[in-house]
Amino acid sequence: MLKRLLVLAALITPVVAFGADKTKDEPVEHLTDEQIYEQLKKLALVFEVARDNFVEEADEKKMLEAAMNGMLQALDPHSSYLSADDFKEFNDKSLGEFGGLGIQITSDRGAVRVISPIDDTPAEKAGIKAGDYITHIDDEPVFDMTLNQATKKMKGRPGTKVKLTILSEGEEPRTITLKRAIIKVESVKYEEKKLAGMEEDEDADKIGYIRISDFGATTAKELTKALEKLEKKDVIGYVLDVRNNPGGYLTAAIDVSDAFLDAGEIVSTRGKRKTDIERNFAKPGDLANGKPVVVLINHGSASASEIVAGALQDNGRALVMGSQSFGKGSVQQQKPLGDGTAIHITIARYYTPSGRSIQNEGITPDIEVLQSKVEVLERRESLYSEASFKNALKNEEAEKKSKKDSDDDADELTDAEKDALDYQLQRAMDMVRAMSKLQARESFVPATAEELAAQDAAAAEGEAADSEKSDSEKSDKK
Repeated sequence: MLKRLLVLAALITPVVAFGADKTKDEPVEHLTDEQIYEQLKKLALVFEVARDNFVEEADEKKMLEAAMNGMLQALDPHSSYLSADDFKEFNDKSLGEFGGLGIQITSDRGAVRVISPIDDTPAEKAGIKAGDYITHIDDEPVFDMTLNQATKKMKGRPGTKVKLTILSEGEEPRTITLKRAIIKVESVKYEEKKLAGMEEDEDADKIGYIRISDFGATTAKELTKALEKLEKKDVIGYVLDVRNNPGGYLTAAIDVSDAFLDAGEIVSTRGKRKTDIERNFAKPGDLANGKPVVVLINHGSASASEIVAGALQDNGRALVMGSQSFGKGSVQQQKPLGDGTAIHITIARYYTPSGRSIQNEGITPDIEVLQSKVEVLERRESLYSEASFKNALKNEEAEKKSKKDSDDDADELTDAEKDALDYQLQRAMDMVRAMSKLQARESFVPATAEELAAQDAAAAEGEAADSEKSDSEKSDKK
């Protein structure tokens, strides 16, 4: 009987709002079996009374699913109930394609907060940023919605529109309309880059740029291919960009870290019991061949991104630059219930190799570089020049070029121009270049005093021999 009532409790536990007064630090007061039994009877009674007395026709399925979701979300913001449709969409998303706006969200004290937009999606193109709050969806407040309900309202048939009210820090709320699309996540993008202003210099150092937008089932395979291609380009080092990367599979984060490591611990996960500890270690073989690595992070870098940044940072393999990361240090797992539905539940916390928990703290960069705009202090043309004189002769070719440049400015920025405006990226590339030069200097082994003395003696003997030879040749001529 108790087992049956426990199942019923899973169905009808009411939704608990986030930000409750009870803190996580307070000890849990466990109920006895008798107390649980009494509470379960009360829950069953609440369900029956609500269904029979609600002013309109009650939707039992909706009530039960909301109750299950409420129970799980009372645990933490990342646990939830997945209906059959939700579970299917979750699996489709992990395979790299799904429908919607391309935005990763979480619940924050009853509101919907943006973890990060996904690259090249309607959300990212509309200017939605990590840390923004969504207050309304199609003019409906989100504060009474569960996270799954908010997600469902933003999804829909590609081509249809949805209206969001966005609240950014320090700004007035704004309403934007986005068109839904099929979101195809290209997990890894890569190319060789040069510092701004050096793109045309053939002898300029080439830096491998790898952008990971999320950690999916194919990320590790895509990264291996990227490293193989870039190594053939003779790059001097790498910028690994995981800014606004909301995370993904734990296994993908481990494999990505392993690609840059030759040995050492990558991450440990620790569950409910003290004995529930699992450690993951790197296998021999650094696919970047020991070249300098800079990891770029920001406030939108979460979960798996933080695992990679923490692993490379603690092992001394990479320098982490950017801004403080999101701080999601928990691991979720899907537990299928056998009927197409599942539970998405937090099962463990993860720790970096040095034993740091990232939960609510995030990764602190070795060098903080906040995204900035560069202000040009020097004029391109001097105020005092031939052109500044009254009645100076015009340069007809210059006028033609000025008109062409004006027409070109109307076009969109090129990739190189976008890179030049990315202050964090430019500083990361500067750092890779500096680390590469330092690495080259460290590989130089200076000669000992004895070796230098031997070199000097050999040089002196060679000079004496040349002198004797020269004198001999002069004598022969005479």
